[in-house]
Amino acid sequence: MKEKMLVLGLSKSGIAAAELGLNKGYDVYITESKAPKEEFLGKISELSSKGVHIETEGHSDEFLDGASFAVTSPGIPPKSELFQKLNARNTKIISEIEFAYQNTNIPFIVITGTNGKTTTTSLVSHILSKNYSAPACGNIGVPPCSLISEKHDFLVCEVSSFQAEMTEKFKAKIACWTNFTPDHIDWHGGLENYFKAKAKLFLGEQAPEYAVLNANDKRLLEFSKECKNVVMFDDDKDCYIKDEAIYYKGEEIIKLNECPLLGHHNYQNIMCGIAIAKLIGMPSADIKERILSFRAPEHRLEKVREMDGITFYNDSKATNPEASIVAIDSFNNVDVALILGGRDKNTDLTEMCNSINKHIKTVLLIGEATERFEENLVKNGFNNIIKEGTMEEAIDKAISLKPDVVLLSPACASFDMFKSYEHRGDVFKEYVLSK
Repeated sequence: MKEKMLVLGLSKSGIAAAELGLNKGYDVYITESKAPKEEFLGKISELSSKGVHIETEGHSDEFLDGASFAVTSPGIPPKSELFQKLNARNTKIISEIEFAYQNTNIPFIVITGTNGKTTTTSLVSHILSKNYSAPACGNIGVPPCSLISEKHDFLVCEVSSFQAEMTEKFKAKIACWTNFTPDHIDWHGGLENYFKAKAKLFLGEQAPEYAVLNANDKRLLEFSKECKNVVMFDDDKDCYIKDEAIYYKGEEIIKLNECPLLGHHNYQNIMCGIAIAKLIGMPSADIKERILSFRAPEHRLEKVREMDGITFYNDSKATNPEASIVAIDSFNNVDVALILGGRDKNTDLTEMCNSINKHIKTVLLIGEATERFEENLVKNGFNNIIKEGTMEEAIDKAISLKPDVVLLSPACASFDMFKSYEHRGDVFKEYVLSK
């Protein structure tokens, strides 16, 4: 009798896990709480024809009972009723990246952190792809389960705290932690639990061959003492900035004015990429060549266009104040009109207000967070605030001010006005490009 495998969630990662489970000889069951998305209907039909059992709009006892283990989608909260039911059955729950790891010998290079994960993952994959097959996967949108049947030298995997928490044996060749700031606190039940979820990837039996950590982050600098084979970036450590260039262990790799990405946070992303590539043994000339040809992922301080002396940047991925601070601090001595707001995460805004005071001339507020953001800005001494009803109205008003830069960096979730941060960024870009 085949071993029963349960897949939680009919998503990209769930479908990839189901296909891998089928290939490995499991009796695969997929349970989904909602109606199936139209984009997955063809795949559902294909999986059903191959013997995969699929239920939608609920989780029945028939599907939950008797599973040897469950592979979860990163979108299902650990506090959910579904998790409670499986815990009551003593069913082991693992993430899709854990399931992929357990079924391949391809080494993983892991990128985790609060901000910068996607840019760094894309950059590392781009650098390594000069000499290796090293596709980007994980939280970036490509499930690693969909790649392990192919021949690759490395899998460059963006790992969220949700995915990390549901690992048990996952052990990377190189694991990089870009930074640590408060986020997803409600999900994990506290800041320390959020930290511990990510820390799992660096400690004990899951400790990587090399740990790449941010020396400019006090929490990670302290954490480095608990890790083995540590390479630090920034703050005069192994990979650092000196004389307007990035160095690795004394060797100049690339000058800052040659870097295609803007801002110190992006220089940190580049330092991560350099450290990982050097640990694998890539020549410095090849690393530099690949950095020069890299372009930022969409919605991450993405330059949209220049028009009538104004440069427009789309940083819609900044869904928390810490991410927006990174973008705001990238601009010095220029007139910046900042579009801010959306669905509030109710995190502390003091540091962001301080950055706005230093770097921003005008703030244009949109969305549900408008009142609290305005209140906090005024309380912290910033008064040049304009409130608008829509993204388009905010853009038009910003253009009328004739600033040097119009920056969309919302510091909020998008769901009050948009389907996702990608949708929000696309609306911004389409309207700017239509002008």
